[in-house]
Amino acid sequence: QDYTWEDHGYSLINRLYPDVGQLLDEKFQVVYNLTYNTIAMHCGVDTSVLRRAIWNYVHCVFGIRYDDYDYGEVNQLLERSLKIYIKTVACYPEKTTKRTYTQFWRHFKHSEKVHVNLLLLEARMQAALLYAL
Repeated sequence: QDYTWEDHGYSLINRLYPDVGQLLDEKFQVVYNLTYNTIAMHCGVDTSVLRRAIWNYVHCVFGIRYDDYDYGEVNQLLERSLKIYIKTVACYPEKTTKRTYTQFWRHFKHSEKVHVNLLLLEARMQAALLYAL
């Protein structure tokens, strides 16, 4: 059975530390929903599928998989260099270098790359909280 933040983690942390669950949930939602609706030079793009793929890939790296998600999207949307970057930052942040940062999404703006960092760090935090709870 899936153990998710929305169904289990949020309510459990609220019982342990009142109001903390709401603050964490808001933080996760702000980062997850953050978008300029642009990708590289294309405007008006729905990036929700890409954001979901990044979030779920981070959870997958930590052994959390969801039955209702098609992981084929991850392979379609995340190129190999981005996957390597995500694994490095999420699992071995001390090994992250400027070179690994510049290797993925070469034609994208730095703000888009920073958003990827925010997504993967918050997804990592959520995965750690799920394990801890």
